[in-house]
Amino acid sequence: MASSSPPPDSRPDPQEVRIDGIAEQVLAIDTLVDLAQHTLQVFDRDLVEGGWNSPDRAERIARFLRRSRNSRLSIIVHDTRHLESACPRLLALLRTYGHAMAIWRTGAEARHATDGLVLADGRHHLHRYHVDQPRATFALEMPQATKPLVARFEEIWATGEPALGGSVLGL
Repeated sequence: MASSSPPPDSRPDPQEVRIDGIAEQVLAIDTLVDLAQHTLQVFDRDLVEGGWNSPDRAERIARFLRRSRNSRLSIIVHDTRHLESACPRLLALLRTYGHAMAIWRTGAEARHATDGLVLADGRHHLHRYHVDQPRATFALEMPQATKPLVARFEEIWATGEPALGGSVLGL
């Protein structure tokens, strides 16, 4: 039976790191996907940056989704065109794991949001301050710092609507 959290000795030490580049963000996102046990929440303008369609990221996400039948990946973006045209691996994961994965588009109320978020289990996060700048904060094992970002994600999610489904019916 899967435990609700990793054993204490496998948890990372609490830390917060300033990130100044996209390559560092890609590594941070990989770390978050690997650490996640139950939930991954992603908000971005369009997922153009961050390595979302790389073969390695797709395998990491698949491992996360197989980890538990309760694993959930929630992605919300302003614009899905990049996902539809340049992310076949992510869309293949959506077809395979549609029961555990959702890709939504933001509603009008959240179109002003410009800070990217990747949240893992409400304990770890990557917070990109603005989509036009590569600076971000990467925090591990910091649930108090992650909590307001989870609330922000939920506010953005509440404005959204399903954008892409796992079915190819009608194509």
